[in-house]
Amino acid sequence: MRSVFVSFVLLALIPVNHAACWSKIKPGVTNCWDDLDKKWHLVGSSWRTRECQTCNCEVDYMRCCDGWPSVSGGCTIEYDYKTCTYEVIVTDKSVPCTAVGK
Repeated sequence: MRSVFVSFVLLALIPVNHAACWSKIKPGVTNCWDDLDKKWHLVGSSWRTRECQTCNCEVDYMRCCDGWPSVSGGCTIEYDYKTCTYEVIVTDKSVPCTAVGK
């Protein structure tokens, strides 16, 4: 029983972030091309795409993360891409709804 408690405590210490991220590696670039919005961005800049991804342009790479939470159980998510907000909707009250992430 003690090992179960210790395991639970250790798992609780792990930061939970379910943002899906991707990177493009391009050594020595001075600009980053956003394939989604079809725009160039300067090294050192950050921006948000039309699908609400947060992106950063660095000297050797471009990195973007969506930041949407993931859900399981009796719920779904409705996204509003105009305001980059979301709402967790409970669809089945007999099943626990779990939303993890941003």
